[in-house]
Amino acid sequence: MKKIKKWLLGVVATVASGVLLAGCGFPGLSGTSSDTIRIASQNTTEQQIMAYMIQDMIQHYSKLNTTIINNLGSGTVSFNALKNDQADISAIRYTGTDLTTILGEKVDRNNVKATDKKVADQFNKKYKMTYFPSYGFADTYAFMVTQKTADKYHLKTVSDLKKVSSKLTVGLDQMWLERKGDGYDAFQKLYGYQFGKTYPMQIGLVYDALESGKMDAILGYSTDGRIGSYDLKILKDDKNFFPTYNASAVASNKVLKQHPELKSILNRLNGKISLKTMQGLNYQVDNNLVEPEVVAKQFLEKHNYFEGSDK
Repeated sequence: MKKIKKWLLGVVATVASGVLLAGCGFPGLSGTSSDTIRIASQNTTEQQIMAYMIQDMIQHYSKLNTTIINNLGSGTVSFNALKNDQADISAIRYTGTDLTTILGEKVDRNNVKATDKKVADQFNKKYKMTYFPSYGFADTYAFMVTQKTADKYHLKTVSDLKKVSSKLTVGLDQMWLERKGDGYDAFQKLYGYQFGKTYPMQIGLVYDALESGKMDAILGYSTDGRIGSYDLKILKDDKNFFPTYNASAVASNKVLKQHPELKSILNRLNGKISLKTMQGLNYQVDNNLVEPEVVAKQFLEKHNYFEGSDK
């Protein structure tokens, strides 16, 4: 069931990505009325959870209609949706990713805290988009091994991998392999080693591959619920290779001007979702097969839709 679902998501993502990159509108959305807020979501679990969470918040606190443009294939695709006025809100954007891929700037590893402000300022200036404060978690790329492997080779940091790197079979996010600035080429230059064998994989498959022993190490996402369920060891990025990937909602200034109530609605989620919380929400979907829409609604109901938290 999981494999079929992942395959279908991939097909939908590919089709949607092609539509956006071609500069065409989404079928059925070209005539969307001005009181319908279009929420763009990528094809990862947490993106979909947050898209439904935003939808529920808007419907709870306003009379606006909403629609979700789901399963977009990458951050670039969802960015172009906002840029081309095909969407109004991006469910999650990550500051570090936008710094390197959208803005094309290098990571300042001596001042990683400056990333958020730089990205927010540039998005507002260049693209007329508002970067909201972080939800409270950062979905950072992270190298992981099983506890058995960590104990065997005495691994605590990414630098510790160097002594055994030539022996390792490593599963890597296929998009990360080609990325500029914070991809594999830049990684090799900073850390001074490469892995014996690397396999480009869909990010959703790397955890199972590691847990089953098919891989010695993987590059995954720090918010994935399977980290805890598989008891995986995250290795510390001791050279600060990866920039901060704080997760935030981004909205076009146009829609915020048309519907100023959206600002206070989105601000209610500021700092409300920790890394541990996001891991738990993702786990409900990926492991327990609960639909993202259900997970989002149950979380908001549990917290009374964060009433009184819009400051």
